[in-house]
Amino acid sequence: MRRSAIGLIVTLTLAILAASLTAEAQQATPVYRIGLFSGILSSAPNPRVEAFRQGLRDLAYVEGQNLVIEYRYAEGRPERLPDLAAELVHLNVDVIVAGGPAAIRAAQQATRTIPIVMSGAGDPVGDGFVASLAHPGGNITGLSFLSEGLPGKQLEILKETLPQSARIAVLTNPADPSQVSLMHRLTVAARALGLHLHVVDVRRADELDTAFVAMTRAGADALFASPDSGLLLDGLRGRIADLATTHRLPTIYAWREGVDAGGLLSYGPSLTDAWGRAAIFVDKILKGARPADLPVEQPTRFQLIINLKTAQALGLTIPPVVLFQADEVIR
Repeated sequence: MRRSAIGLIVTLTLAILAASLTAEAQQATPVYRIGLFSGILSSAPNPRVEAFRQGLRDLAYVEGQNLVIEYRYAEGRPERLPDLAAELVHLNVDVIVAGGPAAIRAAQQATRTIPIVMSGAGDPVGDGFVASLAHPGGNITGLSFLSEGLPGKQLEILKETLPQSARIAVLTNPADPSQVSLMHRLTVAARALGLHLHVVDVRRADELDTAFVAMTRAGADALFASPDSGLLLDGLRGRIADLATTHRLPTIYAWREGVDAGGLLSYGPSLTDAWGRAAIFVDKILKGARPADLPVEQPTRFQLIINLKTAQALGLTIPPVVLFQADEVIR
């Protein structure tokens, strides 16, 4: 009887000790809170967001266990960005992941202490987000889409696709400050290729129809659709693609989303890959790295996407030299 009682006491003691150790282990596992912030995305499923979540899972971060993600999407309405950024700051998230220059700027204005990871910015130095790519110097780091030769390569592909082209329309949003450096690189590249640029500004969605009429009257042979950190043009990809087909203007975009919407060509880095890479920056920061000391990454891989359905609608035959370069062909 006595041995039985002693055995019971030992069992209970071990059970209490095990429960205590388990509780301590649970308490020792931190739960991180990440703010995912975008001006153009919505709550609908998106490959960019999934790439980011998968990147975190690959690094052993699991939502509901050691990770909480606070999603804040402006859905193409830039006026919402300051309030959404303020919400994330109020929640005291550990890191803010900002998609696109407009969201990055709103996050920068909302906090100078919470680390901010850029999932992609056109010119982070020129936009004032970082002091330099090698030494960001503040609370912002991440990925840049800046590539000095990219606009030239895009025009070169357009020229190869349309060898007889001479006048290229450029659709821009003047509210986007990054357009200044882009236009400089485009102008230099166009001069080297013997192309003349016809710049058309669009400030509001209701100006698109007039803009395409102006391009046609100017005798444009093709269209360069500028990436737009002001969100306007990026939110109108489908409408731009429809108007380009109607006005028979072959169009090249920086992002494949323009081709998915019905555009002819895109050449540039992958937005989905960039969001996946952003998870690596988050992991480094959560493990103690300072954004000021993490160099901004530049793209090393570029994709050429061609929409043959659109080529057929435009009555174009894509030259073999261009098709050979394609990473993906939509048929």
